Formats: sequence, structure tokens, C-alpha cells
Amino acid sequence: MIKKTRVYRFLEQVKQEALKVVWPQKKELATSVLIVIVVVFLFGVSCMILDYAIHNIIKFLLNLGK
Repeated sequence: MIKKTRVYRFLEQVKQEALKVVWPQKKELATSVLIVIVVVFLFGVSCMILDYAIHNIIKFLLNLGK
């Protein structure tokens, strides 16, 4: 009776698909993690520089009339 329910069939299909997953090797995973960390760091630094530049431009423009 349980094997005929839609939920049971769905969970069986999920299990079958999960067995097909190919997980990355340690070296590939480490390389990917390192790339993500470097890109996030570079993006953060570029945002910080851009924010600093915009801040100084606005500050300059606001002090222009004084």
C-alpha cells in the first residue's frame, strides 16, 4: 500500500537521481574554493575603492559652493 503513494514514488526517484551525482575530487574542490575566495576578495576590494572614489567626488562637489 505504501509503495503506491505518490510521495513514496517521488522519494524513490530522488534516491535514484542522488546516486547519479558525481562529486568533485579533493583537488578540484580545493581549486574551486580558492578561486571563489580570490574572486570575492577582489570584488570586495574593487567595491571598496569605488565607494571611496564616489565618496570623495560627492564630498568635493558639495564643498564646491562654499
